[in-house]
Amino acid sequence: MTDESPLPNVSAALAKRKTLRILAMGAAPGHVGGHESAYTDLIESMLEQALKGVDIIIINRGVSGELATSAAARMKNEVALNRPDLVLWQVGTNDALAYMPSVEFTATINDQIDWLKAHNIDVVLVGLQFAKEMLRDEHYAKIRDALRVLAAQKNVIVIRFYEAMQIVDQASPGGTQSVPQAFEQNEAGYNCLAQYVARAITLSVFGKNMPRRP
Repeated sequence: MTDESPLPNVSAALAKRKTLRILAMGAAPGHVGGHESAYTDLIESMLEQALKGVDIIIINRGVSGELATSAAARMKNEVALNRPDLVLWQVGTNDALAYMPSVEFTATINDQIDWLKAHNIDVVLVGLQFAKEMLRDEHYAKIRDALRVLAAQKNVIVIRFYEAMQIVDQASPGGTQSVPQAFEQNEAGYNCLAQYVARAITLSVFGKNMPRRP
């Protein structure tokens, strides 16, 4: 592990100017806009409250059901068009549901992180979503864990959306749901996720001397 900040380009951007540009990529299965738009709006609002005087610009380019390989290819064009300081990439859920081989998935994420860093762009990964039925799916867990391991190796922040949604699920009334229905119940999960993302970005920039949470 390295002690270097995982968001050096965000820190540099804030030091030079009062604008932070964030490109949001990835989307939940079955969603077009909707919760994702609300969640990026929340992140924008929370960051502007935390980073006083900074104009946060979030460009939402999530596409429903997109796999990592497609998002990675499209991301290069979006980066050229929008010139972000940070990419917020929700990734893994669709690849796991499509049973994409974990080796291929990991290679895609690894190469894209390297490409972004070479272009002086930071990345925050948002991990897989939670559904009770997926607790028994070994491949789903394999993709989830592979993303976490890679993020640690590359010194990249990964937001554990799975745990956020699991907490929300445990606090909700019981009942049996299909996987699509479980993934549709995302409003509270995305609300929680927005807070995690805003906190992670703020602490990475300003909280170097603060004790890290496990």
